[in-house]
Amino acid sequence: MSVYNSNGRRQPNRLSINKDAQTMINVAYDEGIETVWDRLAAQEPQCGYCSLGVSCRNCVMGPCRIDPFGEGPKRGVCGADADVIVARNLGRSLAAGSSAHSDHGRDILEVFQETARGKTTGYRITDESKLRALAAELGITTEGRSTSDVAADLADALFDDYGSRKDRLSFVERVPAQRRQRWEELGIVPRGIDRENVEMLHRTHMGVDNDYVNLLLHGLRTSLSDGWGGSMVATELSDIMFGTPAPIMSQVNLGVLQVDKVNIAMHGHNPLLSDVVVAAAEDPELVSLARSYGANGINIVGLCCTGNELMMRRGVPIAGNHLMQELIMMTGALEAMVVDYQCIMPSVTDVAKCYHTKVISTADKAKFPGATHVSFDPHNGSEIAKNIVRMAVEAFPNRNPERVMIPVEPVRMMAGFSVEAILGALGGTPQPLVDAIASGAIRGAVGIVGCNNPKIPQDYGHVELTRQLIENDILVLVTGCAAVANGKAAQMLPESASLAGPGLRSVCEALSIPPVLHMGSCVDNSRILVLAGALAKALGVDVSQLPLAGAAPEWYSEKAAAIGAYVVSTGITTVLGVQPPVFGSPNVVKVLTEGLQEVVGATFAVESDPRKAAVIIRRHIEAKRRDLGIPFINPETISMESTNSVLAGRS
Repeated sequence: MSVYNSNGRRQPNRLSINKDAQTMINVAYDEGIETVWDRLAAQEPQCGYCSLGVSCRNCVMGPCRIDPFGEGPKRGVCGADADVIVARNLGRSLAAGSSAHSDHGRDILEVFQETARGKTTGYRITDESKLRALAAELGITTEGRSTSDVAADLADALFDDYGSRKDRLSFVERVPAQRRQRWEELGIVPRGIDRENVEMLHRTHMGVDNDYVNLLLHGLRTSLSDGWGGSMVATELSDIMFGTPAPIMSQVNLGVLQVDKVNIAMHGHNPLLSDVVVAAAEDPELVSLARSYGANGINIVGLCCTGNELMMRRGVPIAGNHLMQELIMMTGALEAMVVDYQCIMPSVTDVAKCYHTKVISTADKAKFPGATHVSFDPHNGSEIAKNIVRMAVEAFPNRNPERVMIPVEPVRMMAGFSVEAILGALGGTPQPLVDAIASGAIRGAVGIVGCNNPKIPQDYGHVELTRQLIENDILVLVTGCAAVANGKAAQMLPESASLAGPGLRSVCEALSIPPVLHMGSCVDNSRILVLAGALAKALGVDVSQLPLAGAAPEWYSEKAAAIGAYVVSTGITTVLGVQPPVFGSPNVVKVLTEGLQEVVGATFAVESDPRKAAVIIRRHIEAKRRDLGIPFINPETISMESTNSVLAGRS
């Protein structure tokens, strides 16, 4: 269905379910400003060969393409068929996605090491108890030693995980024994974070690995090096440096911008920059400067996963997710967009030219033509952050008040559900959650993650799938852009328990939590892995036996592909809302949607309709409950008293 009406005007309700986005899309049309939806329309029809995954440009004998339906070529110049080309393309996507998250983890690790040495400004060890617990988990002596010495040894141990000197990553020990054994039998235990990515690129070079099954298995190994490696390093060390999240109230949508203040949006994924910018915005000298220009202070807001990092730990409000990054500037109220890396559209600098907004890039590995580049150095983090805030403040006098339009009031939401916070609410053990599942109060749990994709009305997949699941007493765990979508839909408040089925509602009301738990940014999907592992160990089963599922209703990025692969490899069946470019090879599709069930105990499914996806997930969860010997229990029969009894152990 076209997103344009007969007069050629965009129909915003077909592009986004949110009023703030719809309003700004109309502004873009009226002002003649190009957006992501316009560029998607200009690309249509998109290349069918690429959509099916059967185009190859890995060498200059090509580019080649395979015709999976007609009388065209069945092999590339080198002789690769559709199976090999599709598997190679997927493998390279998984390596790119894994590299992105894992390089994020490396950046955190490098600053963590320098902080341990006392060589940074603006950073410190915030959660010393988690530092010492993690060090002890990795076999590092902690008793009688200084915080800096323990941190230095922990940094050295985690740097080893990036190399090629080990036979398995440190965090693999968190995996239930049954799962580790399965990985060992398949030869996919992740060894080194960088090692698996490099080997994936080697295997996909022309003339190396031409067995599509072998390629797909190493794709799983590569992704596992992200989920149980690089992403987990990023999450654990971010908690140690910036604080382990605990439940906190905040606000979401474009309404978090303030007309009378200097507004700065932190966009990207790495908390190293955003955390010190928040501190700099409270500097009395900079606040005084803002007031001298007529502003009533400085307001920091988040976008995408940098925003999630700030919200989880500091309660900083978040203005939106992936598809809001162009639209936020069209409010006319944004002085600066400060970016680091990942999911930042190059188009933001073009949109900024239409307004007074300064785009400030900060990562030397991620420059944007048209932006003002400030090379961020954590050794002088505080000083650089103050200079960035000053640039934003000095842009405030250039604002045109007549163009300012903040279209909505903000929505309240609750964030901060780290594994520690969830287990703390349950009395320090996952057993009450196990009991709630066994009693039927909670049927199971689903991790809904991933991005926005302009091919799907913004946030519809996330919000509708969540609604269907919680109505059926399935607890939902969210990260990244999905979490922002649920927040805007008011699904992440304690009172949102009224949206859930009677069983889940009773549990949420007993704990004063939402039926949708915000667990962090996209690297924080590692928290979901840790929680799943803890539940499996509590029951003495493999993760694949649990009534769990994953979903990525609106995914678009290579990072999301890697997430899906490591979630499935861990034993959690995952439903994708956007078709991946693999359907040019029926053999590859069969492995991903059927064959993986036999080898890792989980599989992929593809369903774009979130209502149908919810049915697939519910049937999957009920099958897992039956296999565990947990009969179906009608939630209507579950009383508040029995739920309180199940959860009594939390205190």
